[in-house]
Amino acid sequence: MDDDSVVNPDGMLNTWRHPLVRDLGWLCLIADLLRMPCPGRPGLDELGLSNGGWRDYLDRLEAAPQALEDWVGGAMNARLGHYHERLWQFLLESSPNTRLLAHNLAVMRERRTLGELDMVYRQAGRQQPIHLEVAIKFYLGLTEGPGEATDQARWVGPGCADSLAGKRSHLFHHQLPLIDTPEARLAVNAFTSDMPSGLNATEHEEIRLGQRMAMPGVLFYPWRRDADQPSLPPPVEATHEHLRGHWLAWHDWPAFRAGLTADTRGAWLHKPHWLAPPLPEQLRPLKEVDAYLAKRFATGAAPLPLVLQDEDDRWHRLFVVGDDWPRRLPLPPAPVAFTR
Repeated sequence: MDDDSVVNPDGMLNTWRHPLVRDLGWLCLIADLLRMPCPGRPGLDELGLSNGGWRDYLDRLEAAPQALEDWVGGAMNARLGHYHERLWQFLLESSPNTRLLAHNLAVMRERRTLGELDMVYRQAGRQQPIHLEVAIKFYLGLTEGPGEATDQARWVGPGCADSLAGKRSHLFHHQLPLIDTPEARLAVNAFTSDMPSGLNATEHEEIRLGQRMAMPGVLFYPWRRDADQPSLPPPVEATHEHLRGHWLAWHDWPAFRAGLTADTRGAWLHKPHWLAPPLPEQLRPLKEVDAYLAKRFATGAAPLPLVLQDEDDRWHRLFVVGDDWPRRLPLPPAPVAFTR
């Protein structure tokens, strides 16, 4: 089902049982979806977790998870994006090589909010603050749709409210450029005690901040009933390492199901717990998955994410959608007159 040359973090978390620790481990290992002009996520080296250090880090949290539980708090029942942000905040604050300076930092101009910086952090031994923008996304690719086969507008969210193209445009043309404004530098200065104080906005133009962009998630490729059907290529700028899954319409489930071994087990996921897969003992036999899907799609329900584990203990990501999906498509982003 998957590209065997791509490392799948879903199968690397069996050592840990606490759901927050597992999700944090998944976040450490998962690849970004896109490779954009802005540098990508803070890597394990930058976090001080390389050479197996991430395993020791997760072991310590598994033994004493209270700090992680307190930090995430009510976000366990919040929107997926908010939950994802809280995990990143904790990771930057608790990793050996980084310290979180601020999060959700409003950038204001004459009482008007220009936007918000997701996180500002610093690496150990370095003066330069770094702005980190984060997003977690799950997109389903369309064999027919706007633009060429590799167009990012062909990749849409399960609710059809946004597309990879729209998210990329918003990040690149609005969120990331915020850091280049003098107002953003003034806002960051309030959280950095060793930067010069008393500077006006013009003088802050000279202060350069680093920047990172983390956008993990999964790209779900259309399942092909017939191997002779052409496959959908990855979208432009997609990383080779991005996590892949498949999506299929409810009427295709019997054909897909026929290709699974009898001892395949699965589970359906609920937001915000779309990161690490469930523990193996939480998986259900296929007949229970069949019954749940039949009951759900009898009422024309929303798309449903699944995880499956096969006889070789390999994990597979799946989205099952109604037969009328997509009911609409988000518009491609409007052209932007400037470039960074």
